[in-house]
Amino acid sequence: MQAHVSIILPVHNAEPWLDECLRSVLQQDFEGTMELSVFNDASKDKSGAIIEKWRVKLEDSGVHVIIGGHDSLSPRGVGYSKNQAVAQSSGSYLCFLDSDDVMMPQRVRLQHQAAVQHPSSIIGCRVRRDPPNSTERYTRWINQLTPEQLLTQVFTANGPTVIMPTWFCSRAWFSHVGPFDEGGQGVPEDLLFFYEHLRKGGGVVRVDQSLLLYRYHPRAATHSVLETTIWTHRVRFLEEQALPRWAAFTIWNAGKQGRRLYRSLTAASQRKVVAFCDVDENKIRKGFYCHEDSQERPKPRIPILHFRAARPPFVICVKLVDTGHPQPLALEEAPQWPPGARRDGTELYLLLPPGPHRGRLRGQPEVVALAGGPGLPSLQLTDPRQRLPEATCSLHPQCIPGQQELRELQA
Repeated sequence: MQAHVSIILPVHNAEPWLDECLRSVLQQDFEGTMELSVFNDASKDKSGAIIEKWRVKLEDSGVHVIIGGHDSLSPRGVGYSKNQAVAQSSGSYLCFLDSDDVMMPQRVRLQHQAAVQHPSSIIGCRVRRDPPNSTERYTRWINQLTPEQLLTQVFTANGPTVIMPTWFCSRAWFSHVGPFDEGGQGVPEDLLFFYEHLRKGGGVVRVDQSLLLYRYHPRAATHSVLETTIWTHRVRFLEEQALPRWAAFTIWNAGKQGRRLYRSLTAASQRKVVAFCDVDENKIRKGFYCHEDSQERPKPRIPILHFRAARPPFVICVKLVDTGHPQPLALEEAPQWPPGARRDGTELYLLLPPGPHRGRLRGQPEVVALAGGPGLPSLQLTDPRQRLPEATCSLHPQCIPGQQELRELQA
């Protein structure tokens, strides 16, 4: 009999966490039929024995268990394992689970309800991090995005706006979008799938309850993906989804991050860059940036302007820093040293409370913001319809989640 929900569980050397993970499957309060589809990707520890032990307990409770796998010398990777687990399963809906995580009892029930209402969406949820103090900024970000920001920040950070271990979707939609990339270690298969999901018009929905204990540890597969790999995919997606709308644009930040973005663009996109702009007078006095590695002759010389002289659309490249402030903060150039101001480099900024968010994914955005740094939010679309105050940074502050501020726009 076809199950309502298949729990998709790839496993590779998960012995330390697998008992707790499988116990959480047994404890689900979902009243429909469930099955567990496990694919053991060449585990060399006791993962196989633990799975067999829990097979009996789960099937005695009415949860059908399908076990696949291989015992090759090397694992085939997370993408391959998830694809195999999906292929051997039968459920109308797919609930993805990592072998080092723990589901809350209501997870399948609540996400199934949301998936029925949103058949072409990926359904996520809030998470509780373990250890509690690990990746605090990232955890705040994934838990605090508004429903609108789940789409407006698809260019943000190093992964999807709902994290892969929380995904729940219909089998029909997965088949329409997938499968996962099977390139193996070092491939961000979740990000690539998420991008394809968005290309095909998929939605993003989050159940606003903490339904997963999301573990952080050195053996997590995510650590195998290089930041440079993710950066390359993100820039390509930016060029595909945002830059074609513009005949020309300005890169806000003449420092390392802005120059890195420029060098990462294709030659066609580089030719659209009409200027860099900045707030640092030292950079502005240089007058231009010369792309020394360019094969063009003469080599491109891109003007560097003060931000007041620049014209939208912008790609804004900033770095973020955690201040511990309880609210998201804006950055405004301040004429004098007021209470609460912070000096970064050559500029003085006043920290302001957030204003109304006007970002959106679809439409004609005039600003794309790109931030750098490992694990930090990056790349977002905003669409300011009103002229910005002359001395105000054009980033909308609540696009930057959690207790953060923007630093002076030099990387």
